[in-house]
Amino acid sequence: MSAPERIPAGRLTPAELEEHLRHGELTVRGRVREASNAVLYCTVEHDGWSGACVYKPVAGERPLWDFPDGTLAQREVAAYEISRATGWDLVPPTVLRDGPYGRGMVQEWIGASGEDDSPELLALIEDEEPGPGWKAVGFAQVGEGRTALLVHADDPRLRRLAVLDAVINNGDRKGGHLLPTADGRVYAIDHGVTFHAEDRLRTLLWGWAGEPLTEEALAVLKRLAEETADGEPLAARLAECLTGEEIAALRERIATMLSSGTHPQPSGEWPPIPWPPV
Repeated sequence: MSAPERIPAGRLTPAELEEHLRHGELTVRGRVREASNAVLYCTVEHDGWSGACVYKPVAGERPLWDFPDGTLAQREVAAYEISRATGWDLVPPTVLRDGPYGRGMVQEWIGASGEDDSPELLALIEDEEPGPGWKAVGFAQVGEGRTALLVHADDPRLRRLAVLDAVINNGDRKGGHLLPTADGRVYAIDHGVTFHAEDRLRTLLWGWAGEPLTEEALAVLKRLAEETADGEPLAARLAECLTGEEIAALRERIATMLSSGTHPQPSGEWPPIPWPPV
């Protein structure tokens, strides 16, 4: 039997990729060892198509004190569902399915661009204020009594992601979770610690905190408010991944952002920046 044709992922729609990820044959090729939970690099083959993906089995999830055991995979899927509903498609196609090591999350593998001339998204600088094209996050200790200013690019792709993270209550947005690609897109991965019912927003993308939301973001939030209402298909899919309390908190976050019209600010009740930032 000849090997399935490898079709570039960019030629497939998210729905088509979901179909392949959900029903394809998974073959484990290796493990991402620096990850805190089990993260397996796989190939998936389905209906003449082959591609690469990440498989995170529930059995490989490390227990966390503030999240119920065995729920991180579902939260990754819920984050994808919200990303798809925004129309921004910031999270790669993600499904929940059985695999070689049991039920888990399977997500399209996104290879970073690897281009040396790719614009930087995050940086530590010695200055007191960010330069043109940058937004300040805060000062950080960098060793030997030195501090540096953490900044991120004033980039519309990151601004969309800041809105998404606020909606899903992302507790761990680090620089290593941002994947710029050769076609100019930025994808976001690792959404296991999301959708907590209490404020858990920890992110490197605070540069727009307190600033007015864009008209685009407000339109997206209004649509999310409608599509997460009881009886809507998106709400039903989220109910397969999250508790009723978590969905109610999601709706409240959306409503609060619509009411304020601004990017949220740190609450002061939770460490706002993950460290180390990568």
